[in-house]
Amino acid sequence: MKKTISLLSDNDRCELLQILSESFPDPKSELVFNNPYELLCAVILSAQATDESVNRVTPKLFSLAPTPLKMVELGVDGISSIVRTIGLWRAKSKNIYEMSKILLEKYESEVPSSYDELISLPGVGSKTAKVVMNVAFGLPTIAVDTHIFRVCNRTGLCPGKNAKEVEDNIVPLIDERFLLKAHHLLLLHGRYVCKARSPLCGECRIRELCRKRI
Repeated sequence: MKKTISLLSDNDRCELLQILSESFPDPKSELVFNNPYELLCAVILSAQATDESVNRVTPKLFSLAPTPLKMVELGVDGISSIVRTIGLWRAKSKNIYEMSKILLEKYESEVPSSYDELISLPGVGSKTAKVVMNVAFGLPTIAVDTHIFRVCNRTGLCPGKNAKEVEDNIVPLIDERFLLKAHHLLLLHGRYVCKARSPLCGECRIRELCRKRI
């Protein structure tokens, strides 16, 4: 088995996450949703799109189709007419329709909480499944998006060649007390401080721990 490697010591990793906990005392998803089903739909829509763009269309979508049954009744064309301002809207509309149909027929309209069941749904990959597991069901998982991938490599917390490599290795590196919120701590830090272009290093509270690998 490949050894999990971090460029930070156990103490440094804990300090980094403690500082981020103080910087973001209430870390949570910036997607707007009311239940696991709405979260799942929103995360599917958010692939290669901003949370802001998703939040602009979901109020109307969820008012018309707050359940898998209503979403199936709305149909692919109905979904498409609402979400067409979002990138890849055709594929996402079809996936949400097919996913809703499966939830209705196989899961009594409930979103499953297990990784294997979630990734079996149309439009749901590893990242989406782990976001839903963490946010909707409070499970200790970390989905790795571009923000988290960037932070993990720059800081040395969990270097990896791609998002999957980081995702496969990161959980054992996180102290148990931070596991439930580590996803959003790292994501928010990447979104607002450790930006892809012009990172705010001068304002960064973890800069003394950062290895700036990329």
